[in-house]
Amino acid sequence: MNLRKKLRKYFIMGSQNCNRDPVKILKEAAEAGITAFQYREKGAGALLGDEKIELGLRLREICSQNDILFIVNDDIELVSSLDADGIHVGQDDLSVEVIRELLPDKIIGLSISNTHELAQSPISLINYIGAGPVFSTSTKVDAKSPVSTKWINTLKKKVPDLPIVGIGGINTENSSSVMKAGADGVSVISAITESENIKDAVAKL
Repeated sequence: MNLRKKLRKYFIMGSQNCNRDPVKILKEAAEAGITAFQYREKGAGALLGDEKIELGLRLREICSQNDILFIVNDDIELVSSLDADGIHVGQDDLSVEVIRELLPDKIIGLSISNTHELAQSPISLINYIGAGPVFSTSTKVDAKSPVSTKWINTLKKKVPDLPIVGIGGINTENSSSVMKAGADGVSVISAITESENIKDAVAKL
């Protein structure tokens, strides 16, 4: 599997991000050409327990049928329940060392926002970096200050062997600047969930 190619159009979503059926949104996004999907059922209004798993299984099925990478956000038990391809974590989540021990064969993505975090991160144990927030974002209430596309450029020089996905505030207008800075992919939430024409939005990313 070429992970760089798989991370090119990386869609993140949970039911709390949707004003209509998330299953329909993911189906449209899959048909439009997303290459990776992260199930992020988190925050105000998010599903819990069996409902969370039930929706996850339906979304997992869509990804399986369309050969789309299926990543779970920060929930190691959900990785097993949904047979996900991998997990994405932030700096304050369960440590990568523990995750790698528990999930030796899964893809692990880690968010890295600055040189201090990069120095502290076990780079040899992860498969890709989520770099950002590149721009300011309203989707994540606890998001850090924007790091701009310069951070992607810096990461590309420091860790050339690891795929980099730009994250945070990315939309159809600014995604090309993220790719030009050296990212292998762009991740979006509202650029797809709030789009009136998902096919057009995905094509522009």
